[in-house]
Amino acid sequence: MGQYFSLIYAGEPIKLFGREHLTALAIITLFCFSFLYFRKVWGEKEKKVVRWILAVLIVVNESALHVWSAYWGIWNIQTMLPLHMCSVMIWASAYMLVTKNYSIYEMVYFLGLGGAMQAVLTPADAAAYNFPHFRIMQTFIAHGLLIGIAIYMTVVEGFRPTLQSFKRIFVWTNIYMVIIFFLNLAIGSNYLFVAGKPEFPTLLDMLAPWPWYIIELEAIGFAIFFLLYVPFLIKDWKAKQMTAS
Repeated sequence: MGQYFSLIYAGEPIKLFGREHLTALAIITLFCFSFLYFRKVWGEKEKKVVRWILAVLIVVNESALHVWSAYWGIWNIQTMLPLHMCSVMIWASAYMLVTKNYSIYEMVYFLGLGGAMQAVLTPADAAAYNFPHFRIMQTFIAHGLLIGIAIYMTVVEGFRPTLQSFKRIFVWTNIYMVIIFFLNLAIGSNYLFVAGKPEFPTLLDMLAPWPWYIIELEAIGFAIFFLLYVPFLIKDWKAKQMTAS
C-alpha cells in the first residue's frame, strides 16, 4: 500500500493519451455530462447537498496534497503556496459552491475551467506517476472536480458568464500575473510559469523561449476565454434574432 503514497515512484510514468490517461479523461467527461440529466431531477434541497459535497471533496483532496508534501519534506513556499491559477480556483470554487457567489463563478468558469482542461491533458508535475498512485489520482481529481464544478454551476444552477465577465476576468488575470511576476522574483518561485517554462512536459514546450512565450500565452488565454464564451454568444444572438422577428 505504501508504494501508492511514496515520493519516489518505481513504476512507469503515465503515458500521455495512453490507456490510463484516456480512461481518466473519459471518467471526467461522463461526470460532467451527467449534469445534463441530473439538472432535470434535482430540486433545491438536492442541489444544496451536491454543492456541499463538491466543496468538501475538492478541499479535502487539495489538503491531502499539502499533507503528503509535508510528510515527504518537499513542502516549500516556492512551489506549494496556492498561487498557481488552478490552486487559487480550487479554494475559490469551494467558497463559491457554499455561497453561490457570482463574481467568483465568473473566475471559476473562465480560469478554473480553462486551466483545468489544460491540466488534465498534460498532468504536468504529476506526470512522473501513474494510476493508482496518490499523486496522479490527486491531480486528476482536483482538476476533474474543478471542471465539473464550473459546468455544474452553469448547467444545473443556471449561472452563466456575460461579455462583461469576459472582459473583467481577462483584465484581472493580467493584473494578477504582474503581481505574481514580482513575487516570483522576491522568493525565487515560478508561479504561473511566468519566470520560465516548467521542467516537466507541458503545452508551453510548443511555444517560444522565455519571455516571448508570455506574449503567446496572452493570445492563447484570450482565445480560450473566447471559446468558453462562444456558446453564450450564440445563445444571446439567437435570442436577439427571435426577439427581432
